[in-house]
Amino acid sequence: MLYRSILLIDDDREDAELFMEAVDQLNKNILLRWESSPQTALEELRGSDKLPELIFLDYNMPRINGLELLISLKNDARLKDIPVVMISTPSADFMKSKIGQHNILAYISKPNSFGELLSQLDSLLQP
Repeated sequence: MLYRSILLIDDDREDAELFMEAVDQLNKNILLRWESSPQTALEELRGSDKLPELIFLDYNMPRINGLELLISLKNDARLKDIPVVMISTPSADFMKSKIGQHNILAYISKPNSFGELLSQLDSLLQP
């Protein structure tokens, strides 16, 4: 599916800037919004008339981690059907044990290079 509207929720500014640069470089005409606070993101989503088509969600965040936010999203009738890609530094095996039965579209480890990030995003965001 081709996603035109994406929300990135990540408290790390440098990671978010790299992510935004990679999405821009893919040149897929995607509207990307970034929110650094999981609490603010959840509040804005709950009050928004226009929801994103896809959410990229960091796991390691203060106060509310990505799993806690994912549970809140999936327990909200308006937000539960938005696909979520969890993105973080732990290995996929570790994250599978944490995420378990929670419904996500994919999990990707934060890449070690910009090229690897481009490749991961390109494969996830293909039409």
